[in-house]
Amino acid sequence: MITLTRTDSSNPDFVALVKLLDAYLAEKDGRDHDFYNQFNKIVNLKNVVVCYENGIPMACGAIKQFDENSMEVKRMFTEPKARGKGLASRVLTELEVWAAELGYKKCVLETGKRQVEAVALYKKKGYSLTPNYGQYIGIENSVCFQKFL
Repeated sequence: MITLTRTDSSNPDFVALVKLLDAYLAEKDGRDHDFYNQFNKIVNLKNVVVCYENGIPMACGAIKQFDENSMEVKRMFTEPKARGKGLASRVLTELEVWAAELGYKKCVLETGKRQVEAVALYKKKGYSLTPNYGQYIGIENSVCFQKFL
């Protein structure tokens, strides 16, 4: 059985999944990891979703305010053994619903070009490429997306 839980960044299952995410990204990003890691702190995230499969945490994601109309999707991760089951899609959809409930009109996000599966997920879920924003402007490995809710 798949369940989704809305929580915050103090959730221990979210913290554990993010540790796995950080290890994965350190390997994928190589020498670029330190640059990206500085923008991925999870302190005080108020809008976190954890996905459980039979009571075991398998996927997560979060949103945080980007501007008055937009939420930024952060810390998306699915355990490797649970990939291909649509869990990330379910987490992302729940984050979008939550953002809309809070009155936001758009979600934005950044991912790395090396995260091929993530890029495919965002395109499949209706996100469109947008110019790199904020700290990602001019960063060759970064690709930014947006979706109107």
